[in-house]
Amino acid sequence: MTVTTDAVIIGGGVMGTSILYNLASRGVRSSILLERDTLGSGSTGRSSGAVRMHYSTTVNAQLAWESLKIFRNWDDAVGGGDCGFVHTGYMVFVPEESHAGLKHNIALQQAVGIETEIISKDEARELAPAFDYADGESYAWEPQSGHADPSGTAMAYAARSREMGAEIVLESPVTDVEIENGRVVAVNTATERYEAPIVVIATGPWSGRFMARLGYDLPLEATRHEVFLIRRPMDRLPFHPGGGDMANLTYFRPEGSDLTLVGNGNAEDVADPDDYSPTIHADHLEDVWLRLARRIPDIMDGELFTGYAGLYTSTPDLHPIIDQVDGVDGLYLCTGFSGHGFKLAPAIGICMAEMILDGESKLVDFTPLRMSRFAEGNLNTTTYKFKVIA
Repeated sequence: MTVTTDAVIIGGGVMGTSILYNLASRGVRSSILLERDTLGSGSTGRSSGAVRMHYSTTVNAQLAWESLKIFRNWDDAVGGGDCGFVHTGYMVFVPEESHAGLKHNIALQQAVGIETEIISKDEARELAPAFDYADGESYAWEPQSGHADPSGTAMAYAARSREMGAEIVLESPVTDVEIENGRVVAVNTATERYEAPIVVIATGPWSGRFMARLGYDLPLEATRHEVFLIRRPMDRLPFHPGGGDMANLTYFRPEGSDLTLVGNGNAEDVADPDDYSPTIHADHLEDVWLRLARRIPDIMDGELFTGYAGLYTSTPDLHPIIDQVDGVDGLYLCTGFSGHGFKLAPAIGICMAEMILDGESKLVDFTPLRMSRFAEGNLNTTTYKFKVIA
C-alpha cells in the first residue's frame, strides 16, 4: 500500500519528534514519523538529561542557549506536555593548565548571550559547599541551567504533533529510501510505501549503517556510555548543583529528592546498537565513583541505586551532521550528536524546519555542521576544546 504525505521523519527519539513538531507548527501537518521500535527507545530513553551550555564552539553554544530558553518556558514555547525541566544551576571545573581554555569558552558563550561567568573559589564554595575545591583550579557558573526528562520531552513533542495532524507509526523499521533523478521519492517499510518530497533521517546510533545502505560513507560510530545513580547521605549532602568536572572527568547532577546521577567524561568503546550490554560494569562503577568522590567527598557514603548504559552517535569532531544529503533534493540528515543531542534538540527542531521550508537555518547558522566537512578536512576544532562532558 502507498501512502502520500508531505514529509517523513525517520527516527522517534527526541530529535525526530522535535523536527516533526516544528514542521507541524510551520504548517506541514500531513507528516509521518516512522520509528523502528517505540518512541525514545534508542539514545533518548537512556540520556542523562543534562541541560547546560558550556561549549567551545559558537554553533553548539548557540544551539544550547536557544534550547534552554525553550526548556525553561515549555508551556509558552510548545504549549503542551511536560519536558520536566528542573533548575539546579551548573558548575564547570577545570584544572590549572586549562584556565586559558575556560576563559576562551566563557568569552565565546557570553558573546552568544549565555548567562555564565568565571567565579572564585570562595564564590564556588558558597554556591556548593559540599564540593571539594583543589588549589589552582578554575570554576565557571551557569545559574540558569539544570536538567530535564528526555523521554517526557519526546512524548510531549509527539503528542503536540499528533494534535496538529501528524501521524506516528511505531515498530516500523525503514527498509529503503527511494531516490530518483537526484530527488527523494519515497520511504519503504516492510508493509508500506510512503511517498513524500521531504525525508529527514534522524536515526541516532543506527545512522552510520543507514547512510551506508544509501551509498554514503560517513564517520559515524555508535559508542557505549554508562551512567549510574547513587542515593546520597541526605544528612550531609541534601543537595548539589549539576556539574561538569574536567579535572576528574566526570559529570553529575541531582535526580529526584535524594539521588545523584553520574557519568564518565572519558572516551567510550565502539558498540553495536543492536547488540550491546545495557547494564553497568563493576570496574567502571568503582572507577567513576572514586573520581566523583574527589569532587563530592560525602558521596562515598552513598548507596548504589541503579545504573544503565546507552549509546552516543559520535563523529570525529564531536559535532553533529545537520544538512541536506549531498546530491539529493528533499533528503536531510540530522545525527552524530556525540552525547549532546538532548540538550540541543529544541533548537535543532526549529532550525531543521527553517532549513527545509526556508532554504536555510536562520536561528543558528548550520554551516559548521555540514555533511561535506569530513571530506573537506574542515572539522570543528579549537585549541581550547575539553574532553566530552555530557
